[in-house]
Amino acid sequence: MELTFAHWVYAIVTVSVIATMLFRRGVVLPVIVGTFFVAVIYKGSLIAGFQAVFNANLLAAKELFSIFLIISLMIALLNSLKDLGADKRLIGPIEKVMINGHVSYLVLMVTTYVISLFFWPTPAVPLICALLVPAAVRAGLPVMTAAMVIVIAGQGMALSSDYIMQVAPMLSAKAAGIDKALVADKTLVLSVITGVSALAYIYLAHRKSIVKKGHHDSSLNPENSAFFGVANELAATAEESAETIQRKNTWGKVFAVLVPLSMLAVMLYMFSTKLTGGSGFEGTDGAAFIGGVATLLLVLATLAFNRIHALDKISEHLTEGFVFAFRAMAPVIPIAGFFFMGSSDFTGTILSLDESAAKPAFLFDMIHAGQAYIPENAFIAGFGLLIVGLITGLDGSGFSGLPLTGALSGALANGSHIDPSTLAAIGQMGAIWGGGTIVAWSSLVAVAGFLQLSPLELARKNFLPVVASLFIATLIAILIW
Repeated sequence: MELTFAHWVYAIVTVSVIATMLFRRGVVLPVIVGTFFVAVIYKGSLIAGFQAVFNANLLAAKELFSIFLIISLMIALLNSLKDLGADKRLIGPIEKVMINGHVSYLVLMVTTYVISLFFWPTPAVPLICALLVPAAVRAGLPVMTAAMVIVIAGQGMALSSDYIMQVAPMLSAKAAGIDKALVADKTLVLSVITGVSALAYIYLAHRKSIVKKGHHDSSLNPENSAFFGVANELAATAEESAETIQRKNTWGKVFAVLVPLSMLAVMLYMFSTKLTGGSGFEGTDGAAFIGGVATLLLVLATLAFNRIHALDKISEHLTEGFVFAFRAMAPVIPIAGFFFMGSSDFTGTILSLDESAAKPAFLFDMIHAGQAYIPENAFIAGFGLLIVGLITGLDGSGFSGLPLTGALSGALANGSHIDPSTLAAIGQMGAIWGGGTIVAWSSLVAVAGFLQLSPLELARKNFLPVVASLFIATLIAILIW
């Protein structure tokens, strides 16, 4: 598609959003205004601008609602476990392994990587954030550091290679016209180099903020402290009857065993289906499975706490869960709506275009237009593919840019004298790391939501270690391959 004035306005707004994020300011205002003006200029109608703002937010809400829902259900479950005192019993065995914040850092890294490698990060996040992070924080690891570890090990290192399911290598290889195995092997190596480099950088930068066990991060607000189980136990049980206390102790012990066993059973079942050639419940299927199990556990825990008031209590827990999810994640919706306009998959809906009308992809169109200006040199081609991948990741997906980076890899390989599989691996790394670790409207929001952190702040803190590590991995790829 030929570039229009609307494309250039979209580019200007995108650059302003990136700059605003780097200065640690909110970007909701510029993306809403940007959505309005891009639509008005493209369609030549003021009415279309108003409609586009609403449509973009509605579409983003639909696309992200699965993340909102899983957060809500898990928070509701955690609240029901708190009623029984099971949350403190639950993390007791894990705390024994996490003897300090340094060990906790390693445990979070390895666990997140392994689970995410098999199931993708979407279903891994609720398990890790609900079970491991509370123990890690009690051991002295700052909650922001824990969030960075989860995002980089999961959405970054594991998902960028996608070595088990190999959906990403397949998309890259198919677009480049090469063997999928070549891309998969190289992305695995590059993902480990990038991940280890970024995690080492973060550890060195944050090691002084790791405190002794029991001295929780002072930056946590009271709500966070309650969530992670690091606040002192309130003396509210004095007013409860002996029968109520006994029931809570009994059922607290039951659910402290039942919940981890249920999650373990889910994981084992997912592993078994993967090993026997099944789907492995990747992506949202895995999240749906875990969400359904969490919902039934919520029902049982609520009934165990108080059978008489269970009908009202479960509604309270669900309401609290949804309020929590939307309070933490609401700013992400308009941001995602704007960047969805970068893909032709969504612009038809946002701009209310006819089915037969050409669908602009404001972000991808500009990348296509600029690909001819990339010089034929191995280093320029390699780093050019990395930058293109990072730019395509701005839509918050990462996977949507793989056909483009793969096609560019095939096109640039001959002139740049570099293997197309290497270029495809570099582009894939840029797209998925960019789309999952350094933009606040990606699956990163799930981690931020569970841990009650600002998605924008988490993305900003990831930016330097991720980008620096990607450049290191790209340089190594060009030199050795």
